[in-house]
Amino acid sequence: MAGPSPTGPLRRSDGSIARYALGVAVVVLAISSQYFVPQAWPASRLVYRSLAGDVAVVYGLPIVAFTLLVGTGPLRGWRANPRKATVEGLGWYGAMAALAFVVTVALAVVYLAVDPGALKLLERPNPALQAAAGNPWFFVGFSFVVGAFEETIFRGWIFGFWMARTRAWLTPAILSSALFAAVHIYYGTTYGIAAPLIFPTLFLLGFAFAATYRSNGGNLFVPAALHGANDAAAYLTLISLAAGTDLHWLLVAVGLIIVLVYLLRFLSTNRDPDAPPSVP
Repeated sequence: MAGPSPTGPLRRSDGSIARYALGVAVVVLAISSQYFVPQAWPASRLVYRSLAGDVAVVYGLPIVAFTLLVGTGPLRGWRANPRKATVEGLGWYGAMAALAFVVTVALAVVYLAVDPGALKLLERPNPALQAAAGNPWFFVGFSFVVGAFEETIFRGWIFGFWMARTRAWLTPAILSSALFAAVHIYYGTTYGIAAPLIFPTLFLLGFAFAATYRSNGGNLFVPAALHGANDAAAYLTLISLAAGTDLHWLLVAVGLIIVLVYLLRFLSTNRDPDAPPSVP
């Protein structure tokens, strides 16, 4: 897949680093507020138990904050290089999802050796899926709305802020992906000491979306669509376990095929011309 040099209109944002940091703080507080504010202030449950109210707080406040503090510069390439971004986005998604699977299996082996009983915590119901059980088709569709919001915030602003400021993209990609994983607090509170089996997947998917944004001039449409499809596959399991699982692994398989094609092209174009031909 593409190297670190971006193609397309990555624009420098107008905000200072201090204003950017304030925007990040608003994101963390707004998203985490849904986990503690309703408990500490019961009257606020009227807002958080309403889908519109919850979305306004969790995503609306960060979007308003970053728009005012940083500007929309990092978002201006949201539809840049659509074909290239689609191919590379699928490749990054497939590669990172496969890596996440390997990491999860390796961690599970460690858990089996150290504390097998901890794995039973993963049998606890997923709170997000529980909340969607009454109307799963709605949440399958709504996944793409959430994907658009979260990619705009995390890849567009939190990661994209740095793209016109530094060539060292890996550090911002790692830090923004770690933050993306960390704000999913409910995994930690639900699964306890077994939560480390889940967070690597969140981190690696965040990294895949950041890499897609970086190498395609700030394209956000493709990461948002992949993010939405990833979440939609999880909600689809409420309707049909086989359909949801198949959708997820179909995306991964397509991505891995793309990675394989890139790898074969790379090897063919970088072969030593003086090397003797291989014997079949």
